[in-house]
Order: sequence, then C-alpha cells, then structure tokens
Amino acid sequence: MAAADQLSQVFAALADPTRRDLVARLAVGDAAVNELAEPYDISVQAVSKHLRVLEDAGLVTRPGDGARRPVHLDAEVFDLMTRWIERYRRQAEERHQRLDDVLASMPDDTAHTAHTDDPTGGDR
Repeated sequence: MAAADQLSQVFAALADPTRRDLVARLAVGDAAVNELAEPYDISVQAVSKHLRVLEDAGLVTRPGDGARRPVHLDAEVFDLMTRWIERYRRQAEERHQRLDDVLASMPDDTAHTAHTDDPTGGDR
C-alpha cells in the first residue's frame, strides 16, 4: 500500500473516538478483545469491528491464534504520521517566522497612533 493511501486509512481510522480510545489503551499494553470491550456500552463484536478498522489501517496487529489473541499496537505507523505532520508543522513555522521578520522590519509607529485614536483628543 502506498504511504499516502496508508496515511489516509490511518487518519480515517483515528477519526472515530472509540478507536482513538482503543489506541490509547493499547499504548499502555497489549490486551485481549474481551478486555478491550469491558468499559464500553457496545458488544464485543462491535469492538472487534473497530479493531478490524485499526488493523486494516496498520495500527494494530493480532498475532497468534485462538480466542485470547492479544491485540498489539504497531508503533511504526505513528512514525509515518509523525513525518507527515512534522513536514507541515515545519512549513507553518517557517511561514510564521517570515511574517515575524517582516513585522519586525516595519517601523514602529504605534505610540503615535495610540494618541490619535482618542476622538476627544484628551486623556481619560
């Protein structure tokens, strides 16, 4: 799968608050589906469907066989997300720095404007 397609799948998977919560819980440690389903007012099958979306996006894996298969968070996908976010964060910072430089090079006439803003011409 191309990186852009995987990135779209990851962000789509994380758009759901239940799936984000599952990821947060799995960041603490691996867990079985039944354990993951405990705090929710939804069925184990519904949690399994959420996990399938996370698995299809490459965020989690379920190694092993049987009912007690632990669900494991795959941290490598976060590297892909981090690189994507970091690229645009750097670009935004560079753009803001250029704006700061332009503003810093402009003459500072705020003291003059502050006195002329009062329509009565006097101090309060």
